[in-house]
Amino acid sequence: MITSTSNPKVKQIVQWQTKAKQRRQDDIFLAEGLKMFEEAPPELIREVYLTQFLLQHLESRGETYDKPHNIEEKLRDIGYETVTEEVFSRMSDTRTPQGILTVLRRPVYGLKQLLQGDRPLLVLLEDIQDPGNLGTILRTGEGAGITGVIMTPQTVDIYNPKTIRATMGSVYRVPFLYVDDMAATIAALREKGIHVYAAHLQGQAYYDSFSFREGTAFLIGNEGNGLRRETAELADSYLKIPMEGQVESLNAAIAASLLVYEAHRQRNN
Repeated sequence: MITSTSNPKVKQIVQWQTKAKQRRQDDIFLAEGLKMFEEAPPELIREVYLTQFLLQHLESRGETYDKPHNIEEKLRDIGYETVTEEVFSRMSDTRTPQGILTVLRRPVYGLKQLLQGDRPLLVLLEDIQDPGNLGTILRTGEGAGITGVIMTPQTVDIYNPKTIRATMGSVYRVPFLYVDDMAATIAALREKGIHVYAAHLQGQAYYDSFSFREGTAFLIGNEGNGLRRETAELADSYLKIPMEGQVESLNAAIAASLLVYEAHRQRNN
């Protein structure tokens, strides 16, 4: 059991929690909680840390069943290290830690993987800054059946601990890609017959008047500034979301959710 916050492994975890550059250099990301551990692809897991209290709880729970739960089996297969409650509080990024933290290797995706199938459904994000928004877009996107998320380099780190929590496991299953040149990427999408739509205040038609049954990509801009003019102009069409009262625009994650679920509705009718 690790009992000291001065332990090199503990210091390394703390550094990964707080420094995106360090996570990037070491090619890892962190996921906290039982659900995130249970759903983590085993081939990506590098290390697992859990408190003695949680371990005892899992063991006692397992004694009440004929067969051990998936979590206990997975822990035995992969291996883990126990830490004290005090040490785990130091390692954790949450106010109320669940007592388990997983260190994972970063998956690598290419544009080809995001374009699988005969009618891809993509979300293109320009400079989204809120980690919760990004995580929600991945989670909702998985529910609506998107094939991937493409982001500009200025978009928040998808491996930010807050983003990881907001995905609720979808980060393991939704392919994503940061691209240096969104214009070139959109051109590549067009070559594949994918229609690009920009959620824009200057849109003349509501989003439910378009057909998203073929390959589709939705452009979503920065929370405060929206899409850059030069980016918006790359879209095939502008679309808008109905607004009542004095509301001018919606939260980026909500806007993306409405659009991808409209595509889902159309494709399943």
